[in-house]
Amino acid sequence: MSANPRILLTNDDGIRARGLESLEAIARTISDDVWIVAPAEEQSGASRALTLHQPLRVRRHDDRRFSITGTPTDCVLMGVQDLITGKKPDLVLSGVNRGANIAEDVTFSGTVAGAMQGMQLGIKSIAFSQAYAWTSDAPIRWDTAETYGAPILKKLLEQEWPKDVLLNVNFPDRAPDEVRQVEVTRQGRRNQEVVHADKRTDPRGVDYYWIGFRGLPQEPEDGDDLHAVMKGRISVTPLHVDLTHMETHHRLKGILGGAPPKE
Repeated sequence: MSANPRILLTNDDGIRARGLESLEAIARTISDDVWIVAPAEEQSGASRALTLHQPLRVRRHDDRRFSITGTPTDCVLMGVQDLITGKKPDLVLSGVNRGANIAEDVTFSGTVAGAMQGMQLGIKSIAFSQAYAWTSDAPIRWDTAETYGAPILKKLLEQEWPKDVLLNVNFPDRAPDEVRQVEVTRQGRRNQEVVHADKRTDPRGVDYYWIGFRGLPQEPEDGDDLHAVMKGRISVTPLHVDLTHMETHHRLKGILGGAPPKE
């Protein structure tokens, strides 16, 4: 990568998000050619949604900062193909997300989706997220992401990784001097009851639901991203878009790989 790479920043928390400030500070440690294309409003949980049934509106905040009335995927696609003039970005950074994106979270994370869209466009892409305890009023430790984000970014960019892989980085909910180490992890699996639909009643007596998270015991495995973050480590997980389960693929191919079965 060049000494002053062109970097596209996006997120799913929106153009006014505090984490985007942290991401810009991280990016500017390696380049002054930084562009921002982020959703006009929060798009958490949008996953890889692409806006197909309504027009997208673009607001230009300055020469290299834009917001779009769409998803993180829309932002990266339009940023690369239309809004960024001249050469396309060398790097896409997404985040810093308000909350961890680990375990199955990565499948509905707009933050990870932004990085995934960059990867699919042939650009090195990294997602950053800052964990926090949603069951307490403690402040989010943006200083942890800001302390370690730049050194980790520089270290990662010294390496090569496959073009169909993005890197998912999660900072633990710890003060910078309490972070223990960096761990390269695999995607974990969380207690599925942590996500729930909370039934409520509005002033007119009509029921409605609010989907959210609750603090429940987790039993992560050593070596996965959930375990690393819970233990105060920075998690770095290589992810890719191919969801094929090859063991089952090979087994079924031996059974169904010929002519279609008949009654």
